Amino acid sequence: MSTAMDRRIVVNEGMHLAVFETGKPDGETIVLVHGWPDTHELWSHIVPLLEDDYRVVSYDVRGAGESTIPQERSAYRLRNLASDFYAVIDAVSPDRKVHVLAHDWGAVQAWEAAAEPHAIDRIASYTSISGPNLDHLGKWSRSRLAKPTAEGIRHVLAQVRASWYTVTFHIPGLSTLRIKRQFAKGWPAFLQEFSGVDPALVTQNSTLWSDATNGTNLYRANIVPRLTKPRERYVDIPVQLIVNTEDVAVRPYHYADTGKWVKNLTRNDIPAGHWSPISHARDIAELTKTYIAGLAAE
Repeated sequence: MSTAMDRRIVVNEGMHLAVFETGKPDGETIVLVHGWPDTHELWSHIVPLLEDDYRVVSYDVRGAGESTIPQERSAYRLRNLASDFYAVIDAVSPDRKVHVLAHDWGAVQAWEAAAEPHAIDRIASYTSISGPNLDHLGKWSRSRLAKPTAEGIRHVLAQVRASWYTVTFHIPGLSTLRIKRQFAKGWPAFLQEFSGVDPALVTQNSTLWSDATNGTNLYRANIVPRLTKPRERYVDIPVQLIVNTEDVAVRPYHYADTGKWVKNLTRNDIPAGHWSPISHARDIAELTKTYIAGLAAE
């Protein structure tokens, strides 16, 4: 299997997005979307497991890797990130729907794209890992607080505790200090401590520091607006949740209500931490391929 990639630039809203392609030229297209503070290289263990069956496309989201890094916070809003996503898929697959596999903030922005009315015409399926729809998360939290039960309050507090670091990311000086402390021993060591990833599997990107600091704008532009004023966001495309049960950043509880918003939902839990695309690449690839094959057979 070859992992050589063709590179192109897709321009959207003045952003130059670095897009990478490999795999089966005439196969169905699957688009991989990374989160914070990764680049398209997050998928380096998964791409070889998909490329024999699919045309595999990944890209560096705005603010990361080889793509444009906007300085203004407003450029990182979900609607702009979803616009980038559609620009990429329109460039690489203008006439056919694509499958989507996304992680962390990549999954958050893919949820935004999936809830758009025209998603049904452009997205064949969406597999989400460790990245909630922020509106769904806001609705879930409000419902548990509006009609409190011991279990509901416990689950909300567990997610608040897990997400406490996001508060520091809203404060520029403090966010920089926190990132320096977190990554002081290097990215492989951090992933081992935070997510149980074998350091031997991790390659530290040369842009990691700038990606991490610039990427805090994702949190600043979206967390407060979406959690305090959550919208009703219904999703008509097929969605698979891959839930990492040992994820210390995104707890599994809030997915309990996802079925209220998603018409066609499948859920698969795996005993993994947050960075499962590295630690459990084979599981992710197999679940994704099985899910897509199942949809084709329907």
